[in-house]
Amino acid sequence: MPRQERPGSDGEHLVQQRLGTTERADRFYGDQVLDHLNVRMQEFVARQEMFFLATADRHGECDSTFRAGPPGFVRVLDDRTLAYPEYRGNGVMASIGNISENPRLGILMIDFTRDRIGLHINGRARVVLDEEMRAQHAGLPVDPVPGRRAQLWVTVEVEEAYIHCAKHIPHLQKVPAQQRGARAWGTDDSKRKGGDFFGAAAEASERPPFRRAERGNEHLRGGLHEDTGDAAYQGAAPVYGGGPAQVGVHRAARAEPAYGAGPGGSGRGDFVEELNAEFLDRVERVLARAQPRRPSEDEAGFRGWFDRRDG
Repeated sequence: MPRQERPGSDGEHLVQQRLGTTERADRFYGDQVLDHLNVRMQEFVARQEMFFLATADRHGECDSTFRAGPPGFVRVLDDRTLAYPEYRGNGVMASIGNISENPRLGILMIDFTRDRIGLHINGRARVVLDEEMRAQHAGLPVDPVPGRRAQLWVTVEVEEAYIHCAKHIPHLQKVPAQQRGARAWGTDDSKRKGGDFFGAAAEASERPPFRRAERGNEHLRGGLHEDTGDAAYQGAAPVYGGGPAQVGVHRAARAEPAYGAGPGGSGRGDFVEELNAEFLDRVERVLARAQPRRPSEDEAGFRGWFDRRDG
């Protein structure tokens, strides 16, 4: 039987080890994290009317957004694939633009009104034209609402699917349609879209021009993308500085190899370690103030992991 791979990132494994939660995390991984959608997950997806979407561009700069539609607007194509439509919006295309550079995305569906539970779905995305999608999946319905007719679809190859527990999810109640009025799908009417709620447009003529945050190491294309050869990384500087990196993480905290990694890794792995050294040093300085989790921390009055002596 092949060895079970450990879900999650190297970063979360490091923090688990430092805070003493590895055993609890492994129980969660073993019990709850799937590489597909089981039957109950598929049923849950099929009745949702909204989800939250996280994407990042090739530099790792993130965007989070919200998607909504009628029940079933997210289509389960099979146990490892789902698809959702892109309706007409503000024309910015932030999520689609990010996916065109970096196909990784995260979806969070939360049922606030019935089951009060959530579902995380992480995976790889592909943008598909509506006509191409319908040629491949002839049973897709045509939405009768003009503003809800898909211009594009995003298909998602599921890599991780797992529960978001009910502990902090509020129980909400839907307002009847006759009280809230019809939703303005696809409208360009500013008032129906919320107007200038935050006053940004009113201040536009007075504020200085928008300035993008300075990026470092743009030649790395935002990280260790799978489509970037090892040669691109040779001689690159660490992320947060130009000098040699100093590894600040205790050896004991990094002694455990990643699941599935072969012995004596070198080359790309050595570069990744060097590239992340200064970041890990910063993480370690924060975690140095942390206490390993104790049974009392599962109690309702627990206020956090960190001993905030510095105020």
